[in-house]
Amino acid sequence: MTLAGTSVVVTGAATGIGLGITECLLKAGAGVTVVGRREEPLRDLAGRFGDAVAWLPQDVAAPGAAERIVAAALDGFGRVDAVVNNAGLARFGPLEEADPAQFEAMFAVNVRAPAELIRHALPHLRANRGSVVNISSVGGALSMPGRSFYGATKAALNSLTRSLARELAPDVRVNAVLPGPVDTPMWSETGLDEAGTEQLRTGLVAATPMGRFGEGTEIGRWVSLLLDPDTSGWVTGALIPVDGGRTA
Repeated sequence: MTLAGTSVVVTGAATGIGLGITECLLKAGAGVTVVGRREEPLRDLAGRFGDAVAWLPQDVAAPGAAERIVAAALDGFGRVDAVVNNAGLARFGPLEEADPAQFEAMFAVNVRAPAELIRHALPHLRANRGSVVNISSVGGALSMPGRSFYGATKAALNSLTRSLARELAPDVRVNAVLPGPVDTPMWSETGLDEAGTEQLRTGLVAATPMGRFGEGTEIGRWVSLLLDPDTSGWVTGALIPVDGGRTA
């Protein structure tokens, strides 16, 4: 498998699943435009991988973000062959305690921002017969008591993936990877207290047949596979669980 000479945009690229994806893409030979909210880890990536990395500190939900991200990829590599919408926001809690503003924030990051980035990258993706991989969640396919708003945004991303796969074919392939529980810094940012977070993590491991959390590179290898036209050129509209059996 090789992605040599391709230009891939990865949002939420500097930590967790995004870092695992970025490392796998770089190993496969891609040039990667890494996007994230914090400058320091992006700068560290560029320091590690040199000219193979272009970087942009950017909140994907901010006005004008999509245009700036595409421009950064073009400045860095002169083309855009693929987009990986990985940036995500998770806020958990029961319905009666839910803050509508948090739902709006999750929808902006998890649904609207991917759609906008695909839209602005589309002329380049079409020209290069490119590919999109959206990083969704098994939460978009399973019932999610206590996490219903988050699950609803991921279900929306799944629907967006399948609809755009038909709309943009045959020029652009659009697929999604649905990770199960992966050990990332996100677990400290869900809005739950320490005890609630630990209870959630324990329950998720218990509900996962493989009996452990996943790793970012285990998601990244599937993303690389889906972006490679030699191996996945006839795959579009797929929602692929990579979840340790969580949805079995």
